[in-house]
Amino acid sequence: MASAVKWDMESTSTNPPAFDQASLIRRYPQQPLRNQVAVVTGANSGIGEGVVRHMAAAGAAVVVNYVVHPEAAQAIVDDIVHAGGKAIAIEADVTSEDQVVEMFKQTVQTFGTVDIAVPNTGLQRDSRFEEMTLDQWNFVIAVNLTGQFLCAREAVREFLRRGPRPEISSATGKIIHMSSVHEFIPWAGHVNYGASKGGVMMLMKSLAQEVADRKIRVNSIGPGAIKTPINTAAWATPEAEHKLLDLIPYNRVGIADDIGRAAVWLASDDSDYITGQTLMVDGGMTLMEGFATGG
Repeated sequence: MASAVKWDMESTSTNPPAFDQASLIRRYPQQPLRNQVAVVTGANSGIGEGVVRHMAAAGAAVVVNYVVHPEAAQAIVDDIVHAGGKAIAIEADVTSEDQVVEMFKQTVQTFGTVDIAVPNTGLQRDSRFEEMTLDQWNFVIAVNLTGQFLCAREAVREFLRRGPRPEISSATGKIIHMSSVHEFIPWAGHVNYGASKGGVMMLMKSLAQEVADRKIRVNSIGPGAIKTPINTAAWATPEAEHKLLDLIPYNRVGIADDIGRAAVWLASDDSDYITGQTLMVDGGMTLMEGFATGG
């Protein structure tokens, strides 16, 4: 896009981190991402924070991307560095081509290359369809879909420029898109969000098909209901959480930690033969709990 969209405060949070970085490191004694570099967008809260912290704990040098609340991003960086890791914070609006290009340029200047990209930034602007404005539609598509395209494109360019590093990873590069269970579950009242995530699915699959012969793996994670700052109303009270659990066979709401662990696995060589897939991390939400007793 020629210019950045205007962001507001819904997409991030100033809440203190709920992670103990030193404890996370103890989960990864084999350091599966050692000597690799990961860029995670929207990483100063919620799912992005979970992913960037887990990747740092698994040995990667990480970029904590943010667009608002620089203090939250810096607090995560400081925590990772204090625990012995490598991290920097970079401000960039993922809807701005120039800013995304500059973010990857800064990453390469600082860490030498990029091995893993996680285009995570996403948001909602909910409305009944007949009342949805063009601005609401364009904003969600710009952030959730165009932003993922721009970040994935810069990652592929860097992977191809640098070439294979077989001593570091079997794949030349790894991209992990952040999708949603709503890449295939329709969601009335959220048409713009559902369209963006359906687009992410086909972006991921088409890209995976195109670059697989160059040893670049492209996958997605499809979170279900995850406790993050932007959906607090859905789980903040016992009544709200109980209602949400009606959709989740595993009978608990997910947390960012669940997504972080999945992202490390998809970025590691343990998943080297997997590309073009969405890993649903949803407690069984896509099993359609409403049909458990015959519909």
